[in-house]
Amino acid sequence: MKRLLRNGLRNSRLQHAVGFLAAEYLRLVWRTNRLSIDPPGVYGLVEAQMPAIFAFWHGQHLMAPFIKTKPDYRAKVLISLHRDGEFNAIAAQRLGIGTVRGSGDHGSAFNRKGGVSAFMEMVRCLGQGYNMALTADVPKRSRIAGLGVIMLARETGRPIMPFAMATSRFIRLNNWDRTTINLPFGRCALVGGEMMSVPPDADAEIMEKLRAQLEASLNEATRKAYAQVGRPDEAGDEAGHG
Repeated sequence: MKRLLRNGLRNSRLQHAVGFLAAEYLRLVWRTNRLSIDPPGVYGLVEAQMPAIFAFWHGQHLMAPFIKTKPDYRAKVLISLHRDGEFNAIAAQRLGIGTVRGSGDHGSAFNRKGGVSAFMEMVRCLGQGYNMALTADVPKRSRIAGLGVIMLARETGRPIMPFAMATSRFIRLNNWDRTTINLPFGRCALVGGEMMSVPPDADAEIMEKLRAQLEASLNEATRKAYAQVGRPDEAGDEAGHG
């Protein structure tokens, strides 16, 4: 039975059908949730410094494509090579977001998971004027920021914008990243953190300091986002699962 399920998930027609349905469902969620943005002028601040690196937590990825609020924003997102990533890639493309495929994990499996080629592709995309979005935490270490985002900012000189999105109505899965399936007909909050820059000569000590700063900024943005949609206890519940 498991083999049949795995084979079915590899079927390209099924993958495209699931990705298409996921994208259309997320459009419904976006259109039926009343949006608040904090700080109100965050888009103006970011536009002046584009292209930028947009960082967010795993598990909050479903609504991330909707930070692209203008058609002329050029944006791509890093998506894993895992078969589950195929659905996400198809959905993202349908929502107008380009994709870079590979791993954000800078551990021992970095090269095997396409991490080196994905990193170089992200560097090229930022150099070509694309905004680049990627999760800050690496697989199986939820809400612990890795060095990937910091390394990308050091290599390209582009600023980092940490952000969080939350809806008042959702289902939370009991998996490693506590994936949030956002539901329609509620409230939605988009919260931006303080923009960060990484010096081109940053050493290991500075990199670690900035990694911790990014982690703290994402946690604070998540806390604010849930508070603004009337679910202040949920941010702590998310952070408590790694």
